[in-house]
Amino acid sequence: MIRAEGLRKRYGTVEVLRGVSIEVARGEVVSIVGASGAGKTTLLQIMGSLTRPDEGCVTIDGVDLFALQDRELSRFRNRHIGFVFQFHHLLPEFTAFENVCLPGLIGGRDRREVEARATELLGLMGLSARRNHKPAALSGGEQQRAAIARALVNAPSVLLADEPSGNLDTRNREEIHRLFFDLRERLGQTVVIVTHDEGLASRADRTITMSDGRVVG
Repeated sequence: MIRAEGLRKRYGTVEVLRGVSIEVARGEVVSIVGASGAGKTTLLQIMGSLTRPDEGCVTIDGVDLFALQDRELSRFRNRHIGFVFQFHHLLPEFTAFENVCLPGLIGGRDRREVEARATELLGLMGLSARRNHKPAALSGGEQQRAAIARALVNAPSVLLADEPSGNLDTRNREEIHRLFFDLRERLGQTVVIVTHDEGLASRADRTITMSDGRVVG
C-alpha cells in the first residue's frame, strides 16, 4: 500500500536518510522509533510528500508521488494523506467543527458531504458536545482529537502521525493511543506513527527502528 524505496536526503553536509526502504500494508499500524536525529521525521515527511527526497521514490496505492507535478501532488496529498503532529495546529479563530471541515472544503468537495463527515468524525472522537468550541476552550486531548478528525475528513488512504501524544499528559496520551487502534478497527485506517513512546510503539503491528539515517530493525 505504501512503498518507499532507496530514500536518500541530505541537508547541507549532513546525510539524514541513507537509502531507506520500507513497506506498509493496508490496514497496518506501524511505529517508527529511534533516537533523536535518526531520520524518523524526515522519512515521515517524505512519505507524506511534504519533502522531496534527493534519491528514491514513494508510492501510495500505486501512485508514484514524486512523478506528479506540484499541483497534482498537492491534490493527491489533500485527498489521500492525513497528518497529525505533536502540536495540533488548529486555527484559533475557527471552531472545532470548522477546523475539521477545512481540508474537505479546500479540496473542493461538496459542503454538505464535508459537514456530514465532520459531524460523524467529531462523534467518533467524543467531541459532539464540543463542536462549536474554539481551540482555546478545548483541553489538550480534545484539541488533538479534533486534529485527528481533521486529518480524516477526506477519508485518506494513510494517516501519518509525528509524536502525536508527545505534548499530552498520561491520561490524554493513553486516550490518543487507543484511538489510533480504534480507527483501524472501525475504519480500516492505515497508520504510520513516529514516536518516542515505548508503550505506543509496542502496541503497533510492527515497529521499524532507525539509527543514523538507516533502518536497523
